[in-house]
Amino acid sequence: MQYIFALLIVTASFFAQSTTENWNKLTGSYVKHLKQALNKKSIPGAALSIVNTNYDSIALGVGQTKIKNGESITVNTRFRLASISKTFAGSLTSKLAEQGAFSLNDSVEKYLPNIKFSNFDESLKIYHLLSHSSGLVPNAYDNLIESRMNYPDIVNKLTSVMPLCIPGRCYGYQNVMFSLIGEITKKSTGVSYSDWLNKAIFKPLNMKNASIGFEAMVADKHYAHPHVKGRKRWHTAKLKKNYYKVEPAAGVNASASDMVQWLKAQLGSYPQILNDKTLKQQIFGYTKTKKELKRRIWREKLKQAHYGLGWRIYDYGGEQLYYHSGWVQGYRADIVVIPRLNIGFSLMLNAETGLINELTTDFIDRVLLEYKNKETA
Repeated sequence: MQYIFALLIVTASFFAQSTTENWNKLTGSYVKHLKQALNKKSIPGAALSIVNTNYDSIALGVGQTKIKNGESITVNTRFRLASISKTFAGSLTSKLAEQGAFSLNDSVEKYLPNIKFSNFDESLKIYHLLSHSSGLVPNAYDNLIESRMNYPDIVNKLTSVMPLCIPGRCYGYQNVMFSLIGEITKKSTGVSYSDWLNKAIFKPLNMKNASIGFEAMVADKHYAHPHVKGRKRWHTAKLKKNYYKVEPAAGVNASASDMVQWLKAQLGSYPQILNDKTLKQQIFGYTKTKKELKRRIWREKLKQAHYGLGWRIYDYGGEQLYYHSGWVQGYRADIVVIPRLNIGFSLMLNAETGLINELTTDFIDRVLLEYKNKETA
């Protein structure tokens, strides 16, 4: 009996070691591929975060903060998350709703009575804002975010836009409308959206480099500068303030080490901060996003697509993924959560390049192939 027990322990240890080796081999191979791809395209810099709750996490900085006279990117270098900021808004909103600050079914008019949208009255709910189902034309007045006009004035112009459908009926991606959650948060709690994000998310998750807003991004030199391509080479661009106007939609800055913590939180590792109810509420598929099924690089594998609260929910070849991308001048970013496998991935680039689509897809496909082979062995 002792012999059998000892044999079981040795066998279990062998398989655990083998599994660890497989995971390390997979991630090591991916990191090598990533560096080669970035070098081939002369991408200035990147920040990679990979989480598997069964193994050690990976945080990696690659390249330089800017082409000339930049510093080496580290795990603590800040990047712009652009629209990945919406995932933070989704989690915070879900958390505040659970705590009773407001209900997701509350009307927007209840908290913002002075903002009168055409033909909406009380039918426009909080969850419509965060699931892009307000009924407005996609990206309504996003062009004004690029202008000198301030956010309240942009919202006032938005009130005159006639909707395409009643709230909840159709999908239309928004930045201006989405960011009304910031105003609602302040009205319902007396605390600003940025203060909530700091005290409820960044600090308890030990996201030491995470911040919100332009001033926080440039507080010191440890940030990745934006780059755009011109005449076949990359140029360092001026960091613009425009999309920081819409903080919930596009205002968050974070590093590779920060994103490790954010991925862990999304995988349920910190239930005292984001509990199971909060996490489930944010990834309920409020809105169908059929247009996403036509994504060129995912077209053959994407079977279903929805939008929750600040998160995209995909059926990718039979595997459920939570996803979002971010894109502002000079930056691209992706985040992926594979809940069944307890795996998370984030990649941030300080350059506008479609290469990120290939790099993210490659990681997803490598992981799903590895686990498919493991499960059928």
